[in-house]
Amino acid sequence: MMFFLYTLIVLAAMTALLFAVPLRAKGLTALVLIGGGALWSCSMAGGTLLKGQQTLLWLASGPLFGGDSGSMDTLSALFVLIIGIGSVASAAYSRGYLAGELPHKSPAHVSLHYTSLVAMYYAMLGVVLSDGGYSFLFFWELMTVASFLLILFEAERREVRRAALSYLIMMHIGFILLLVGFVRVETATGSASFTALAEYFRTQPALPLFLVFLAGFGMKAGLFPMHVWLPEAHPAAPSHVSALMSGVMIKTGIYGILRTTAALGELPVLHTAGVILLAAGIVTGLWGIILAAMQNDVKRLLAYSSIENIGVILIGIGVAALGKASGNQYVALAGIAGALLHTVNHSFFKSLLFFGAGNLLTAVRTTSLDNLGGVARHMPMTGMLFLVGTAAICALPPLNGFVSELLIYLGIFDGIASGCDTLAAAAGLAALALIGGIALLAFTKLYGTAFLGAPRTHEVAEAREVDNIRIAAMALPLAGILFVGLFPGLATAAITRAASFFLRTPADAADWLLSPTLQTAGRTAWLLLIVIWALYRLRRRLLRGRPVSEGPTWGCGFTAPNVRMQYTGESFSEGLQSIATSLTQNSGEGAPVQKGEIFPRTHSFDIGHRDRIGRLFSAWWVELLRRINARVMRLRTGKINHYILFALAFLALVFLLSLFNLI
Repeated sequence: MMFFLYTLIVLAAMTALLFAVPLRAKGLTALVLIGGGALWSCSMAGGTLLKGQQTLLWLASGPLFGGDSGSMDTLSALFVLIIGIGSVASAAYSRGYLAGELPHKSPAHVSLHYTSLVAMYYAMLGVVLSDGGYSFLFFWELMTVASFLLILFEAERREVRRAALSYLIMMHIGFILLLVGFVRVETATGSASFTALAEYFRTQPALPLFLVFLAGFGMKAGLFPMHVWLPEAHPAAPSHVSALMSGVMIKTGIYGILRTTAALGELPVLHTAGVILLAAGIVTGLWGIILAAMQNDVKRLLAYSSIENIGVILIGIGVAALGKASGNQYVALAGIAGALLHTVNHSFFKSLLFFGAGNLLTAVRTTSLDNLGGVARHMPMTGMLFLVGTAAICALPPLNGFVSELLIYLGIFDGIASGCDTLAAAAGLAALALIGGIALLAFTKLYGTAFLGAPRTHEVAEAREVDNIRIAAMALPLAGILFVGLFPGLATAAITRAASFFLRTPADAADWLLSPTLQTAGRTAWLLLIVIWALYRLRRRLLRGRPVSEGPTWGCGFTAPNVRMQYTGESFSEGLQSIATSLTQNSGEGAPVQKGEIFPRTHSFDIGHRDRIGRLFSAWWVELLRRINARVMRLRTGKINHYILFALAFLALVFLLSLFNLI
């Protein structure tokens, strides 16, 4: 009980500090509070990964929640690094991003936002350091409330309020599932920790509780069909919040799924769980990337891409579970190492891409692809950094996304070669290849339409590069992308130590198994860079002293091309839309050019692609809230004696329930 009290006192002190400092200093204060915690926790995490030992952090007991503890092992250490790097980058970026908003927001509004940002960092830290049970649920709920308040930064907009409410409701459905799961574990074993979960799986039917935890954690991670909050919340939130939620927060759901899967040990049900995780990853990945390729808004496209990457991570976890269940240690190692490394990689390139979207939003005041074009010429640093992010998320060498997906492919290929669940492995292989191909389409569309070509509006033509604070914040995830891509052996060495929670293979043996492939990948990355540099130098040398002229792009014989004669986001992915039309609920504004218009008049036409699952998933609670509100409004009679009667009835109900030991 004292542990929770101390935690609340610390949060109250940080809140008071953020409200007390001047308006211009609030961002710097939040950065110092987050940076100080990140420096301490990341240094401890680095030591834990090097030594491979578990460190006890707190041990609490009390009459209300019973015994509870927190510790850092190699898995939580890896997630501590993800949380620390992502949170520091987001806090640093927020200083430049919100600079233009400070004159339009009250000091209390800005203070609440930065308080929520700091609280969210420490809540995520508490989630991955808790050993489970009620301290885990406490930090999980604190993380949800903090992120809810962060989404509401522009609460004056109706779509922001709706997205935040949808997020809050779905997160609490997930919270109830987790609460049911932990209560069931405590009822059966006397403890609600992850260690007790392993004991429960050994002595009780494991699959039902595994599915409960998978649904609860999958709600936060964006697992299909519980993903529908992501495409609504990310466009509604400020860009640094979108980066933190997509790059870091949804990984806490992956953390919970990893803990739950590891608790299964080597039970026969592990094979069934592996099939479920693989199937969930395939569906989530394909659904996310197909919907991403059809979007015409930068932030919505990135949000659906987050769903796709969660699917890729789950494919890796499913492959690892199948390999472990069949006794194939190489398949298990490659699958879990690929999943963990992709978790790290996604936090880097998705943070970088959302920061780039924030640069577009502040410089051009829009993230609609059809209103962009030619941005790279006017914002060269943003264009270059965004290009690196798009190449990394498409798993192109020599960047980090290539390394993690290569490991997952290795696990799948070895599973097929050894006859380990050949059909499931083949399905994972086909899905992963298809996901990669559509991802290339989606991000070619995104970068080509937004950054290349000619400006479609005068806002783009007049855009200027953002401040150095935001560029410096973007350099942090960029460094991670380059480090993993160019030094895959060093990066994967930390990953294999984190994977020890799942494998029986020692870290040194795991490094030895993966090192030949990683050394080849590293050499290939450096060779590719050398070739690119050599071609660049050769081109400059050949063109030296020669006249170079520029002219308009060939317009297919049309003599008067203009900026409207470019690919739009809609036209670029039209072929895919004709195939995947059953997945979306399309809406259009305006009227397209009709076939009979030989000389078309001026038209304005915009089409949107909404997720059908989102509509089905959200319609029920909207109607439920309407009905509950209609019933509650009947109690508002305006008479004080009625309100006193309601209070007495509530007290009588509490008395009766306690009398029969129901509460």
